[in-house]
Amino acid sequence: MKKIIRATTAPQSLTGFCTGLLRELSNKYEVVALSSPGPEMQVIEKQEGVRTIAVPMERRISLLKDLKALCMLVRVFAKERPDMIHSMTPKAGLLCMVAAWITRVPVRVHTFTGLVFPTAVGLKKRVLMLTDKLTCACATHVIPEGEGVKRDLVNHHITKKPMKVLGYGNIRGVDMDYYSRNADVQAAAGGLRDESRFTFLYVGRIVRDKGINELVSAFQKLFQDFPQVRLVLVGAREDDLDPIPPSTVDVIERSENIFAVGRKEGVDLLAWYAAADCFVFPSYREGFPNTVLEAGAMGLPCIVTDINGSREIITDGYNGLIVPPRDEDTLNQAMRLMVDNPQERERMASVARGRIAMRFEQKFVRQCLYDFYSDIL
Repeated sequence: MKKIIRATTAPQSLTGFCTGLLRELSNKYEVVALSSPGPEMQVIEKQEGVRTIAVPMERRISLLKDLKALCMLVRVFAKERPDMIHSMTPKAGLLCMVAAWITRVPVRVHTFTGLVFPTAVGLKKRVLMLTDKLTCACATHVIPEGEGVKRDLVNHHITKKPMKVLGYGNIRGVDMDYYSRNADVQAAAGGLRDESRFTFLYVGRIVRDKGINELVSAFQKLFQDFPQVRLVLVGAREDDLDPIPPSTVDVIERSENIFAVGRKEGVDLLAWYAAADCFVFPSYREGFPNTVLEAGAMGLPCIVTDINGSREIITDGYNGLIVPPRDEDTLNQAMRLMVDNPQERERMASVARGRIAMRFEQKFVRQCLYDFYSDIL
């Protein structure tokens, strides 16, 4: 039985992207999950039934810690002798691909779930491009999560290796049975829904790169003409990595129509999708945003920015609206259309779930990966 090591920088990424996947893979392969230490590693062992290996890796550049992690990975791979390493997330990709190249792992796969360098500038951009080039140079196979990511890798000359998007893109897929308005979800949504208000919903990290500044500003302008609207922000702030300005924090905390409810999971999250009228996701950059997929599966029309991933899920005017990133005026106009034109909004909502089911249903997405593994192994 061939051995596969699946690797991410943080264990939360393993639980987020690979729940159920690792267990299914273990029916055919010996699967090992590798990531930084954390309680999620024990959860993975128990739920997925696979062995785990913890190697501390920093998300940010830290030369001494990165060198130490690289040495640890070389020792791990030399001991494990896997047939394939498959990494996701930037730092795990860089360190694992280099370590796998050093130890001559036969098949070295990295999936780019998103690119940071297109929105970076100066020295930071050059460093990020260099690390992505090194990742690709050490990999035998490069998988862009979507066509937009593939296009950026090609246009910026990151690699000349052949690349293939699996299926229509996305690495996780959507469990359409789970993301549905079943009786339990509807009951939970009943306590959140306000029939007298139009609810815009955002789900994701509360950080600058997700377009929170523009979203809050656009909503404040909208509220002046439509006092019945509210904005619900579901997610946690990451003030140590990408903080939103104090002025935006102040608006969120003082507004009676903006509700920052923190991170939600399970039925609590599904209930907010079911209680909303429109999903809005004004991010600056993405690989393939899962929350846009989830919102569509829950039957919500979406307002997204014209970026990788989002434009591959939403067709402008069909199942949502696409606006330029960092443009609060155009974002405000799109939000205004959703409130002021209920027939158009309901038309978009009526096709939202079908689009997701047709292209991104989880079994289809996973089968594309399984076929790929069979081909390269």
